[in-house]
Amino acid sequence: MPAILIVEDEAKMRRLLELNLGEDGFTTFSAEDAETGLKLLRQNLIDLVVTDLKLPGMNGLEFLQTVKRQNSALPVVVMTAFGSVETAVEAMKAGASDYVLKPFSLTEMRMVIRKELDVRNLREENRSLREALGKRYAHPNVVARSPKMQEVLATLERVAPTNATVLLGGESGVGKDLIARAIHEKSRRANGPFLKINSTAIPENLLESELFGFEKGAFTGAVASKPGKFELADKGTLFLDEIGDVPPATQVKLLRVLQEREFERLGGTKTVKVDVRLIAATNRDLREALEQGTFREDLYYRLNVVPIDIAPLRERKEDIPDLVNLFVSRFAGESGKVIEGITPQAMQMLVNYHWPGNVRELQNIVERACALSKGPQLEASDIHIDERPSKSGNGAPGFLPDGMTLEQWEDEMVQEALRRANGNKSQAARLLGLSRNALRYRLSKIGIADETEKET
Repeated sequence: MPAILIVEDEAKMRRLLELNLGEDGFTTFSAEDAETGLKLLRQNLIDLVVTDLKLPGMNGLEFLQTVKRQNSALPVVVMTAFGSVETAVEAMKAGASDYVLKPFSLTEMRMVIRKELDVRNLREENRSLREALGKRYAHPNVVARSPKMQEVLATLERVAPTNATVLLGGESGVGKDLIARAIHEKSRRANGPFLKINSTAIPENLLESELFGFEKGAFTGAVASKPGKFELADKGTLFLDEIGDVPPATQVKLLRVLQEREFERLGGTKTVKVDVRLIAATNRDLREALEQGTFREDLYYRLNVVPIDIAPLRERKEDIPDLVNLFVSRFAGESGKVIEGITPQAMQMLVNYHWPGNVRELQNIVERACALSKGPQLEASDIHIDERPSKSGNGAPGFLPDGMTLEQWEDEMVQEALRRANGNKSQAARLLGLSRNALRYRLSKIGIADETEKET
C-alpha cells in the first residue's frame, strides 16, 4: 500500500491522521517538524506527503520547496487554516498538489489523498507517453490519425479511470465536447449521467441557479424548487464549457464544490452533498485571465489538475480526410442521397484550407456539400468555402479587404456575427470567440445598444 508522510506539530491531529489513514490500509510515517520530515523522506520510500503550513522552525512552505527540489514528482497536500487561502495559493504555486482548509473532515482528507495518488500514477505513466504513442489509440466519433490527436487520446486513456479534474483547452470548434464525453465513457462513472452546460449560453444572473438549483421563492418566478446540474450529475460527470466566462460570484461556489463536494441551492439553507467529476473547457488563456483579475487563482489550480490541449485543425491536417469521410457517410444518409465519396480535387481543396472554424466549420461545409451534390461523389464545385476576398494595392495577397482598416474590419465582423445569430449576443460572442463582456465593449464602441431582451 502507498506510504504517506504526515508532518504536523499538533500531536492530536497527527495521531488522528495516523490512525485514520492506517485503517484505510496506508503505511504512515509522522513527524512533528519539517527537519524530522526531511530525514524520514531520505530514509523511506514515500508516495505522498501531508503537511501543515504552520510548523515550528522551518515553515511548511519552505519544507514544500525543499521537498520539490529533491523530488518534483512527489505529491504534497498542504493543510492550512480557513483564513489563510492566500497562503494555500502560494503553496500551489510552489508545487503543492492540493490543499485542505482546517477544520476538515477525515472523509475529505481521504478523498484528496486518493485523488492525488491517482494523479501521481497517471503522471508516472505519462513519462513513457512518447514510447506508448507507438500504439494506436481509437475512440468512436473521435478521429485521431495525427500525432497530436493520438497524444490527446493517450492522455485520455490514462486519466479517464481516475477522478482527477480535467481542463480541456483549445480553440472553438476543435471538439472539446467529444473529448469530454469520451473521458466519461471510459471512466468508472460511465453508467452515471453526463451533463453539459455552456456558461456563455446562459445569462450571468441565471448561471448560478442552473448549476446549483434553487428553492421555491428564491426569486421572482421561482414557483417551485428545482435541482441544478450538479445534483442531476451526481455519481456522474459534469462538463462545464467556457469556464473562463463564469462570473466571480459563481466561481466561489464552484471552488467550494471542488473542495468540499457540497453546496446550497439558491435561496436555500440545506447543504447538498454530491459526488460529481468536473471536466472544464475553455478557448481562452486562463493565465491571462488570472493576470487581469477576472479568474480566481485558487479555482484555476483546482481545475488545472490534468490539462489536455486540443490542437486546431490547421495543425493536424492528417485528420481532415478521415473527418471528411466520416461526415460524408453521416450526412449522405440523413439527406437520403447515395454519395459514395469525394473526388481527389475536392479533398485537396479541403486539406489546403486553413479552417479558422476548425472541425465544426469543416462539418458544416461537408453537410452543405452533401445537400447540394447532384452526383455519387462530392465534386470540387460542391465545396463552397466562405473566404473573404482580400486585395492589396500591388495585386499581391493582403490581410484585409481593399481600403479597409483593421478596426473597420473587426467592427464589420461583430455586426456580421450579430446578423448570423439573429441578434442573440451570447451566440454572436461564441461565433467570434469572445466573452460576453468583451462583445458588449465592442458593441458600445460602434454604437450598438445593449438590448438585453435579445440575449435570452
